[in-house]
Amino acid sequence: MLIHEKKSLNDLSELSMVFSTGSNSLPIDEESNDQEESTIPKHLQKIRIRLDTKLKGGKVATLVTGLQGSAEYIEKLCKELKQKCGVGGNVREGEILLQGNHVQKMIDHFIKIGYKDTKRSGG
Repeated sequence: MLIHEKKSLNDLSELSMVFSTGSNSLPIDEESNDQEESTIPKHLQKIRIRLDTKLKGGKVATLVTGLQGSAEYIEKLCKELKQKCGVGGNVREGEILLQGNHVQKMIDHFIKIGYKDTKRSGG
């Protein structure tokens, strides 16, 4: 006579299953952990930095556009820039928005880390 034990949801946590609807998905162990890898090399990307007053309700903000890379890499870069300038900011739709006028600091920093085609845009 077999006795069946009732399994709770906590017991199912021991299973390691991954469900995916993608056709070219990789198992979790084989995924790349390199967050800084981008589709275009840094020295070929066109980074544009400008002042913006429309996004922050009339306050001056520095907007960095043209970045290509993973969302995690852009978030990491935003955190680094916020610390460098000592201001707040965030990432929206792949663009970095920092509070205040930091255009020249950003241009210098992006050129230093390898983004050779970094320019000021706008006025």
